[in-house]
Amino acid sequence: MKAFLIDRYGKHPGRMGETPAPAVGPHDVLIEVHASSVNVLDSKISTGEFKLILPYAFPLILGNDLAGVVTEVGTQVTRFKPGDEVYARPPEARIGTFAELIAVNENAIALKPANIDMAQAASLPLVALTAWQVLVDTAQLKKGQKVLIHAGSGGVGTVAIQLAKHLGAFVATTTSTANVEWVKALGADVVIDYKQQNFDSVLHDYDVVLNSLGADVLEKSLKVLKPGGQLISISGPPTAQFAQEQGLSWPLQQVMRLLSFAIRRKARKRDVNYAFVFMRANGAQLQQISSLVAAGIIKPVIDRTFPFESTAEALNYVDQGRAKGKVVVLIK
Repeated sequence: MKAFLIDRYGKHPGRMGETPAPAVGPHDVLIEVHASSVNVLDSKISTGEFKLILPYAFPLILGNDLAGVVTEVGTQVTRFKPGDEVYARPPEARIGTFAELIAVNENAIALKPANIDMAQAASLPLVALTAWQVLVDTAQLKKGQKVLIHAGSGGVGTVAIQLAKHLGAFVATTTSTANVEWVKALGADVVIDYKQQNFDSVLHDYDVVLNSLGADVLEKSLKVLKPGGQLISISGPPTAQFAQEQGLSWPLQQVMRLLSFAIRRKARKRDVNYAFVFMRANGAQLQQISSLVAAGIIKPVIDRTFPFESTAEALNYVDQGRAKGKVVVLIK
């Protein structure tokens, strides 16, 4: 089968190649991939940023999102059958959606919402699950609470704004001048143009911040939170608790503890809780998200699509950080 893969870590474009079709385990579903989408995570994996946490073997097929059609099911699979249209973020140990076929554990899969196409479906799993696991699982966001979602025009931001509004929250977000009205249309109540304003001097008494940006934004975000608030980052630094949940070694747990020491100490001084969230594949949660998509509550946002042969170009485009919503690779 055709696949887009890398042979080593580093800043290089990867290559198209031929690889064997994946084996199908008893709990696996073999999926003919129709579309995938590009995430910042793909670049971070390819440059080796996660090699201590996720020790992949080479050659490695990249890709963390998919929509497609089931072609075969393992002997123990009960919830899916050949012909089902599905979407998923595969478990982190078995990525590889930039390929014509992939085998995915059935627990990571959900039926594709009928009211969206394959490209739209492929744009959702990783970012929607990230938003869900931050806002629902970790923050336990409640009606009437105030949440700041950084980078509102990005992949996670576009979905997180819609989900937070559905949960009844008051939503602020940051974006560039060109996207202010656009993110307002997604449901944001307050939009900070970071080229014109400093968010930390405008916003106060927030319950939750979802950070996807760098260390400077992370620290400034402490200023907008009320005592007892929650600063939740998906871009790091990771914590010892995360390392324990990943089953990492004791020395790596201590490394994570040191990496997050400064921000955790500053958060404690302000009576704020700091947490790092690394999204996990979860088919049951994705099925709940499907219900919101089917009801029109969450709408996919696609910036551009690329043909399969232009996957390297799609990765480079996402690296520029200017995409409004998601970038999708059309595989079939």
